[in-house]
Amino acid sequence: MNNNVNSFARTKVMELAPYVPGKPIEEVQAEYGLTKVHKIASNENPFGVSPKAAEAIHAEIIKCATYPESSSPLLRKALAQRIGVKTDQIFVASGGDHIITLLGNAFINQDDQVIAGTPSFYTYTLSTVLAGGDLISVPLKNYTYDLNAILASVTEKTKLIFLCNPNNPTGTFVDRNKVADFMKRVPQRCIVVFDEAYFEFVDDPLYPNGIEEYVKTGANVVVLRTFSKIYGLAGLRIGYAVLSEHLAPVFGRVMPPFPVNRLAQAAALAALDDEVFMDKVLKNNNKERAYLMNEFARLGMDAVPSQTNFIYVDTHLPSQELYEKLLHRGIIIRPGSQWGAKHATCLRVSIGLPEDNQAFIQALSEILKD
Repeated sequence: MNNNVNSFARTKVMELAPYVPGKPIEEVQAEYGLTKVHKIASNENPFGVSPKAAEAIHAEIIKCATYPESSSPLLRKALAQRIGVKTDQIFVASGGDHIITLLGNAFINQDDQVIAGTPSFYTYTLSTVLAGGDLISVPLKNYTYDLNAILASVTEKTKLIFLCNPNNPTGTFVDRNKVADFMKRVPQRCIVVFDEAYFEFVDDPLYPNGIEEYVKTGANVVVLRTFSKIYGLAGLRIGYAVLSEHLAPVFGRVMPPFPVNRLAQAAALAALDDEVFMDKVLKNNNKERAYLMNEFARLGMDAVPSQTNFIYVDTHLPSQELYEKLLHRGIIIRPGSQWGAKHATCLRVSIGLPEDNQAFIQALSEILKD
């Protein structure tokens, strides 16, 4: 019997490290005997699901015995009208992760090179490896994508460049002028993917809009957005890609049948119009982001200015130890140690409700005193 698992795996698959998600609340409660747990680890919406989305989910449940509309036509039409592109430029799938995987299926050939910053979103690596490509990881500069270093890494084999803007896990963005200069210098054989999962949280006027500035001008660009964050639909897994017209037919060929379930489609369509909910989320995020930044400064920690619903902070202490001590106190965050030795003293903290953030700061203060 052949017990060598490597002999069964596809080429390069064994190079992948399994993704480690944030601990669920239920697991922490059971493990530490806690009744109250504050999860501020996975950049989820602390207000939960949009009320309009919840109503739409309840109304749609009765239809779940039948397959959903394969191409999400109602949602795509609504998005097209809102964004100002053609419906056939929009593709809806099961979250941003799914779209990134499909991009690999559509565009990456064996031994093509793909470039992304590091640390950044894990699925760029997963998609590239599964498609047989080679990922070139370019270290961030001042916690931000280094566009000059990325350009210096481009070779004749480069096919895709991922630009996570704002970046996960650091919350930073590359401004409009730097992106414009970058786009002028990127070879025409390359496709630039703007991952704008946190687009709705950005309030800096220098932030570039990938759809307005590059998709609509016909550049070799794909823009990713999601319903997981501000719309509170992370558990339903739904996101979308907007492609320049000449790229859309290629991507359309790799779309699987029924990629998005009925409930997700109905919820997303309803959430788009829930402006009251979105306004409440943004007001809380802006207020609580300022609170956390001030508290980190008070505690002598270096927090990175964020344009998202999370903050990346250098605590100057071993993050894995802090993570464990916080778990004992019912606080779930993300330790920076998972992003390599250079980030071993950093934490990524999602911006929660006031009670979540205050409980976190209190627990952190107690740990520092100890």
